[in-house]
Amino acid sequence: MTTVTDVNAGRTAAALRNLYVVRFGFALIWAVLMFVTGPATGPVSVALLVIYPLFDVAAAVIDLRSSQTARPAAALYVNLALSLLAAIGLAATATSGVPAVLRVWGAWAITAGIVQLIVAVSRRRLGGQWAMILSGAISTIAGTGFILQAGTPTASLTSLAGYATVGGVFFLISALRLHRTAKSAEPRPAAETASR
Repeated sequence: MTTVTDVNAGRTAAALRNLYVVRFGFALIWAVLMFVTGPATGPVSVALLVIYPLFDVAAAVIDLRSSQTARPAAALYVNLALSLLAAIGLAATATSGVPAVLRVWGAWAITAGIVQLIVAVSRRRLGGQWAMILSGAISTIAGTGFILQAGTPTASLTSLAGYATVGGVFFLISALRLHRTAKSAEPRPAAETASR
């Protein structure tokens, strides 16, 4: 017999799965566009830089509204605020050049990675969160790398495309695992449970 807790966990897993698939698709498209725009700041790359954290804000809002269980609201609100600040910071520093952008992006990647770790650890019973835990850890390391890269002559925005791609792959892996959790928590038809 499926309990209410199992059904709620299944609904949460399904909602997160769908959100993560969308996040994978967005990250992939964004990475391709960022790679195509080149290593320097221009109008298109500035727009892409601001859109990425704004998309993260929208994803956090959807997560808050759709997750019925395993909903670490405080951490999601922190993530929402960090992403909004990052969008503002990126818009403000975009005209200052690539190094300034990399420093803002790096600071955001570090702080958002820590929050992602906290959220993923709190949701580990849903399954599929090891990918999010790894993604959060890698984000903090990558953020440090962006800050260090900002002080070098090779500072380039195309490195952000790789960061987004790796993050998107982790979202896809987690979505696939959450699909199994959602399916296993679905209520079985009465005839099937009666035959057991």
